[in-house]
Amino acid sequence: MKNHRLVMLALTILSAGSLFLGLYIGSVSYSSREITNILAYGIKSSLGLSGGNPPKRIPFLIIWGFRLPRVLLAYLVGLSLASAGVASQALFKNPLADPYIIGVSAGASIGAAFGFVYSPTHVPEMAFVFAIASVYVVYRVAKVDGRIPVDTLLLAGVAFGFIASAVTTYMVWTLGQRAHLTFMWLFGSFNGAGWDDVGEMLLVGVPSLSFLLWKWRELNLLLLGEEESVALGLDVEFFRKVLIFLIALVAAVAVSTSGIIGFVGLMAPHMARILVGPNHKRLTVNAALLGGLLMVTADLLARTVATPDEVPVGIVTAMMGGPFFLYLLRKHKRGELVA
Repeated sequence: MKNHRLVMLALTILSAGSLFLGLYIGSVSYSSREITNILAYGIKSSLGLSGGNPPKRIPFLIIWGFRLPRVLLAYLVGLSLASAGVASQALFKNPLADPYIIGVSAGASIGAAFGFVYSPTHVPEMAFVFAIASVYVVYRVAKVDGRIPVDTLLLAGVAFGFIASAVTTYMVWTLGQRAHLTFMWLFGSFNGAGWDDVGEMLLVGVPSLSFLLWKWRELNLLLLGEEESVALGLDVEFFRKVLIFLIALVAAVAVSTSGIIGFVGLMAPHMARILVGPNHKRLTVNAALLGGLLMVTADLLARTVATPDEVPVGIVTAMMGGPFFLYLLRKHKRGELVA
């Protein structure tokens, strides 16, 4: 317990530090004092309090209007995907599962491609709608006599992913000059993040995390197997449906606000499991904190490694997560990995 608290404290401090670095680092530099004054003024103004002497317009616009929504959205997306990753790995009893495995990213990619072709101003909305619709299709295909066998759900998600990949590739092929924008979206970016995006992710991500923290015992029971879970009083089928809905909603909103950013939902739960163990009472909150920290760090790298250009953040997380996934796969083959 003491070790868990120390880890959570360390991740909280590191998270706060990464958020401040996200505000500090950019094409235009400001001092820590200027950033602090701008944050204080912005918070007071938002609460309707007297903000004191207003900061200069341009620094305020850059810090409060652009950088702060960006780093907050990155943190919330990372936190949410990591939480959904914990739920996914418990649902499938598979340590290599991630939130996109039930068709969210596949559907979102089709929706985004259709958006860029037919309605470029509504790409996020179309990505969200197609993501939810795709999960429903996968769910219906996997459903057998009112039950949801997790192995069938997994295979249905993989099969749908192949179909979606073909459709998306064809759509992008027909886009011509707009294909570049589609690729940028498909690999994820927080560029252009606004307060509306932050609000959407906050309204979905935090309640979902709170629910998982509340249901930590049920998540632990899922790992015991269906018969043992039922014997201990868990309505397995109902709880699976709730988890599928939660994973789909969280991942769909994350994708609609920032594009498809992979591997964080896979990496963060495993890294947290190494630090605090498999008990979901400790695992879920630490995985969420770690997911936020990883995403903000990846976004910092994405906008600094190729200055003045920006690398899609999904490329950075893939470069981080690819080797990590191979490491996990190797441990899984040796039987050293548990969900």
